[in-house]
Amino acid sequence: MIAKLSGIVDSLGDDWAIIDVNGVGDLVFCSSRTLSFLNVGEAARLSIETHVREDHIHLYGFADVGERDWFRLLTTVQGVGAKVCLAILSTLSADELVQAVASADKGAVSRANGVGPKLATRIVSELKDKVGGMALGLAAQGATGQASSSSAVSSSTSDAVSALVNLGYSPSDALTAVSQAASELGEDASVEDLIRVALTHMGSR
Repeated sequence: MIAKLSGIVDSLGDDWAIIDVNGVGDLVFCSSRTLSFLNVGEAARLSIETHVREDHIHLYGFADVGERDWFRLLTTVQGVGAKVCLAILSTLSADELVQAVASADKGAVSRANGVGPKLATRIVSELKDKVGGMALGLAAQGATGQASSSSAVSSSTSDAVSALVNLGYSPSDALTAVSQAASELGEDASVEDLIRVALTHMGSR
């Protein structure tokens, strides 16, 4: 099973790259975000997700492990295949996906080609509980510059964000306020307490 490729970029297409590894050209399917980091004739190092089927073996390449992890997570949702995953990752960065899912922002997810309203709703609802820790880690990353955590925590954070969005606040503002509240109250805080403190922060802006 191939997990990483290092070589020279031989050629590029709309959704693929050929990486020359010691004279062997490997075809790798990529998001436009990853392709933007590649240049023909230059060295490349990609994290790889290998899909083996009866009729083919496909390699999917990613510029960073965060994008690869999102690819793996998105493919657990019914109706989301590899092509749709790449379309989503071409539209939203890993951090933007954390925000979109944590705040139930179906509109952001549905901007990707091939993702309609129903599929976008399924994505944010099925992955909501899996990005609570990622949402908190994203806020910490903005404050400290450290890498975000991908571990799961209580769904209270994402529930509080969704409640604020339903009240009319923007997803990004709601996520920021709830993350601040969670950092003050701790990860065991109730949804009600998170909303109360978050509203205090938003009212003081």
